[in-house]
Amino acid sequence: MKTPTAPTPLGSPLDGPGLSRRAFLELSAGGLVVSWYLKSPAAAYGSTSALSSVTTQSTAKNAILVFCTGAPSQVDTLDLKEGSWTPADFAPTSYGATRFPQGLLPGIAKHLGDVAIVRSLKSHALVHGLGQTWLQISRNPTGATGSIAPHMGAIAALELYGQKTASDVLPPFVALNSGTAIVGSGYLPTLYSPFSVQVATQAGQGLSSLTHPDGTGAFTRRWSDIQSIDAALRNGAPLGKADSDLVDFYSQAKVLMDAPEVNQLFAYTTADATRYGATTFGNSLLVAKQLIAGHRGARFIQVTLNGWDMHNNIYATAGNGIYTLGKTLDTALSSLIDDLKAAPGSTSGKTLFDETMVIVAGEFGRTVGSLNGQAGRDHYAVNSALLAGGGVKGGRVIGATDATGANVVDAGMPGRTELAVEDLAATVYSALGIDWTKERTDDPLHRGFEYVPYAKDGVFGPITALF
Repeated sequence: MKTPTAPTPLGSPLDGPGLSRRAFLELSAGGLVVSWYLKSPAAAYGSTSALSSVTTQSTAKNAILVFCTGAPSQVDTLDLKEGSWTPADFAPTSYGATRFPQGLLPGIAKHLGDVAIVRSLKSHALVHGLGQTWLQISRNPTGATGSIAPHMGAIAALELYGQKTASDVLPPFVALNSGTAIVGSGYLPTLYSPFSVQVATQAGQGLSSLTHPDGTGAFTRRWSDIQSIDAALRNGAPLGKADSDLVDFYSQAKVLMDAPEVNQLFAYTTADATRYGATTFGNSLLVAKQLIAGHRGARFIQVTLNGWDMHNNIYATAGNGIYTLGKTLDTALSSLIDDLKAAPGSTSGKTLFDETMVIVAGEFGRTVGSLNGQAGRDHYAVNSALLAGGGVKGGRVIGATDATGANVVDAGMPGRTELAVEDLAATVYSALGIDWTKERTDDPLHRGFEYVPYAKDGVFGPITALF
């Protein structure tokens, strides 16, 4: 990889690789409307180009993205910085050269030998919406291709779709309890959109929508009638992309309804829910594990844990402070790692942990040192992420910040001064066997769509020290 020329970090919430504000305004003034009709969903398989020298890690078959929206405080968790502000019951403990809040995150502390921590991330945007979208699409949301960009899970779904078997009835990209903030398939067909599910709040419920109220027979007859009546409009996409996407959506739903046994993958027992913390997030992470373990086609799963925007009373022991969110994350994540390590993988001799990369990240970090006047922490660019499984070597800390956590002093990658979410995306793609330098030529703007912008120029790339 060539020595990169990294984009200028944070000067305003819109800085970073992509379009300048002036250019963005010029483009907007030009009347560009990103609406289009492709002749067929098959257009998503258009020509591509990539670096011929790229070798992917290809160590993972699946990925689970735990998205901690609101931005967790890295200096209280993954990059602990101790001071007069540190609560005593955080019980900072040394694990080799790593200091970790064992009292706050005891489950993760027990798994430090299984996980790797990246401490040299620096976000481009300090606005929640921008940062959250940036992480999901691996580019500036206000940039030229930001408005058409798919979620990285949608790209993974597209690239892995050819590996589907007859028993793979689940959509390859699933989002659990991720709300409306999750990005879709962008300009790609809706076939690769996230299958968004609000996990049941009670044990044993699963997905109630997999059965028709009038019975299977009546539904099958009605489906057959519709197919025969408007077959000419369903085949070949004569009405354009939007209607073709609806055909894909309904067809995918029909596949699920014809396989009611998958409902058990979305249900859970009270005992399992208790192990995962008996929380909405815990239940979602439990279902994520079951979907991966079920081997029915789900390959990229996002689970969202919201509430980390702690400008006030971050150390409050009641309410939505770091103790509550920390326990929620810690209990569920440690149980997930336990279960993945105990479950057999699809390859002989491998476990699901070997085959599944788990990524825990937020959109940016929080201020360092003493708390603000409201006993909280505000938005900050430097942040950390946790990765485990799928070929990641545990017990490692990649990169470093200074004594206060204010500045990155070691990126953990040669030639770099800091890392970014684009590097995280390239890492996930590489682990899944996807060429992160690929540039598609089927985008409706006819600009070329790079999976990770500037990756083919060597600006961003996989964090190889993780492997």
